[in-house]
Amino acid sequence: MPVSIIDEAGFKKSALIKKIAAYALSELGKNNAEVSVLITGNDGIQSLNKKFRRMDRPTDVLSFPMNDADMLGDVVMSKDKVISQSKEFNVSADEELARLFIHGILHLLGFDHVKGGTQAKKMKAKEEELLRGVRGKGWI
Repeated sequence: MPVSIIDEAGFKKSALIKKIAAYALSELGKNNAEVSVLITGNDGIQSLNKKFRRMDRPTDVLSFPMNDADMLGDVVMSKDKVISQSKEFNVSADEELARLFIHGILHLLGFDHVKGGTQAKKMKAKEEELLRGVRGKGWI
């Protein structure tokens, strides 16, 4: 299960990201799938959000599915949002990073919450299940 990480924000969380990826993908039946991760700041993610979603504002996580069995796609996270949201939600930065990364992985696999309803509930339940597993391992 290869995970390639580019940390242009200097977050230094590659080891945690790799553990979470291995666990989450195993739980989701995607042991051999590849995921690419970019850690950037608000400016970087805002640029991508504007280019690909026509939303000129920073967001916390973006997912770019590849629709390939071996290469699931790319997850982009904002270090700035991880830090600010961890304070807002009163959790550690590692926990917020884990939540956002799991959220991004689920989007790569076709989970969606944008339309609400059953899809959103299913995604939230799976996100919470995987996050509990990561907590149970003592990683966050």
